[in-house]
Amino acid sequence: MDNMSIPELAELLASGEAPEYIFWVGCAGSYDARAQKVSIAMTQILERAKVNYAILGNEEGCCGDPARRAGNEFLFQMLAQMNIETLNGYEIKKIITTCPHCLNTLKNEYPKLGGTYEVVHHTQFIKKLLAEGKIQLENSTKNGKTVTYHDSCYLGRVNGVYEVPRDVLKQLNIDIVEMKRNRTTGLCCGAGGAQMFKEDEKGEKRINQERVTEALDTGADVIAVNCPFCLTMMTDGVKEAEKHEDVMVYDLAELIIQNIDKP
Repeated sequence: MDNMSIPELAELLASGEAPEYIFWVGCAGSYDARAQKVSIAMTQILERAKVNYAILGNEEGCCGDPARRAGNEFLFQMLAQMNIETLNGYEIKKIITTCPHCLNTLKNEYPKLGGTYEVVHHTQFIKKLLAEGKIQLENSTKNGKTVTYHDSCYLGRVNGVYEVPRDVLKQLNIDIVEMKRNRTTGLCCGAGGAQMFKEDEKGEKRINQERVTEALDTGADVIAVNCPFCLTMMTDGVKEAEKHEDVMVYDLAELIIQNIDKP
């Protein structure tokens, strides 16, 4: 990713160092060009906060979420067992991830297969870093921009995390406007259940178009997301609405790194 020197676990262990956290990059964060920018932003935050972390690099495999949601339980368990063997082999205890799908799978589904870890979403970890003063945001006046926040299904309804990302946004000194459907009634971006990887069923309107319409109706200049799937679907929806020159879609990590105090 970029020209940054990201610490890999095997290299650190070979030199006698043991990181406190593993940053689970995920498939999207590793291979999708847009999601890679989120991964880079998160590593910049971790570096700025002097967090003792590493990535698995080539030893990280797909968590298996898309396979299970698509109904391929055999493939899911095969992928999960491979990852659990790697994580347990390195005695990993704490994991940070920018993907709610990875969060849910690693935190809630791996324990039944022998992999129990303390897994946190990056918005939760960013809030912790801000609260501890390990990163600080620029103390600037409001720039007139407004942001609306999209609740991802797997962080929101599945794991019950609604306020943490909003708490982070509030520290950015920008105006926040809510979509009509938010929190427990928030609408899916349209990528869940492995829909991201297939043609959607015929209907009057694509789900991401409907959700983007709700976001645009708020008049916000920025749509904030916390998931690489949502990032793709909301960005595509904004382009389809021909509003991509007026409205930007950002992950919270990107908004933080844009407003973080320069060293």
